[in-house]
Amino acid sequence: MKRSVSLLSNLLLSSTLFWGVPTAQGEILGPGEIVKVPAENAAYCHMKFPAMHENSLSLAYPVFDDGAVHTVDFYGSCDYDPLGIEEIRTQRRVILRGIYEEGE
Repeated sequence: MKRSVSLLSNLLLSSTLFWGVPTAQGEILGPGEIVKVPAENAAYCHMKFPAMHENSLSLAYPVFDDGAVHTVDFYGSCDYDPLGIEEIRTQRRVILRGIYEEGE
């Protein structure tokens, strides 16, 4: 009896949680495409964009890697520049971690 009550309460709780979450739809980013979705709080956005081309990280105007397998999933300020200096520094650190095997 306790198992059935526990199972029923867990099922009810999980269904109400999943019912309140909007359905996730898969997105395929095109070359250089940035997806920006404002959050409930107008100051924050959820952005997805391709990684920068590794050779362009040292240039004045870096470019997105058209053949990038991975995308950057960013949640923060809506005025964040995906090609700005902060993102350049972040992607350089990620590359160095991979080269020197200091990553997780």
